[in-house]
Amino acid sequence: MTGLEPGVVAALVLLGVAAGVGVTAVGPGGVLVTAGLFALTGLPPAQVAGTAMVTNVATGVLGTAVYTRSGQLREPGTRRTAALLCGGAVAGTPLGVWLNGLVTGRVFGVLLGVLVALTAILVLCRRGEGAGAAGPGWPVVLAAGAAVAAAGALFGVGGPMLCVPLLVALGSPVLAALAAAQAQSVVIAGAGTLGYVAAGAVDWPLAALVGVPELAGVVAGWAIARAVPAGVLKGALVVSLLVLAPYVALHG
Repeated sequence: MTGLEPGVVAALVLLGVAAGVGVTAVGPGGVLVTAGLFALTGLPPAQVAGTAMVTNVATGVLGTAVYTRSGQLREPGTRRTAALLCGGAVAGTPLGVWLNGLVTGRVFGVLLGVLVALTAILVLCRRGEGAGAAGPGWPVVLAAGAAVAAAGALFGVGGPMLCVPLLVALGSPVLAALAAAQAQSVVIAGAGTLGYVAAGAVDWPLAALVGVPELAGVVAGWAIARAVPAGVLKGALVVSLLVLAPYVALHG
């Protein structure tokens, strides 16, 4: 972390807060940390993903705790979805860590930019709360869990980023999708962190710099998700993602 300008440090702290809010309020959010580390620090892809992944361990645990407290993760259907997502994550996470080692900085940047833009589109197009309350079947959830985990481990982003828009698009209620995705993110981040730590691809000071304010954002996002119209936050997130996407893609 040595040599970072004060403006860069401030930007990373703000991105950490915004990422935490996004994780528990609408799902996508952790990608802001990955995009910020890639665009502002000059770390190689493995360290970007590994450092971001470490922060996801704490945010996943805290997100799981707050959604358990508010009751969503006590509902049998949501717990079943969370268990299936976690099962898929066990298979998908090692694949994502392995794929990360195959991409160069330039390719990583382009793929990350595409992922950011795709996430913005998914958020923009997802259904409203309560659509299809029965949710998708277990084979679909299991497959989605594996795919989300592979992408999450590859880029160092948490499960909620892709999992929430996918589940909602498939018919899950928003709060149930948010709650289940928090539990999955613990598995993705835990397994992914072990892989990146073993490879020496974690910048611990940067992880603390971004991760601590991200935790504050997680609590704020949980409160926002239950109090603020979803459309307001969704619009703000879509704009920020669409602004980040071309910058990240071209930065590499």
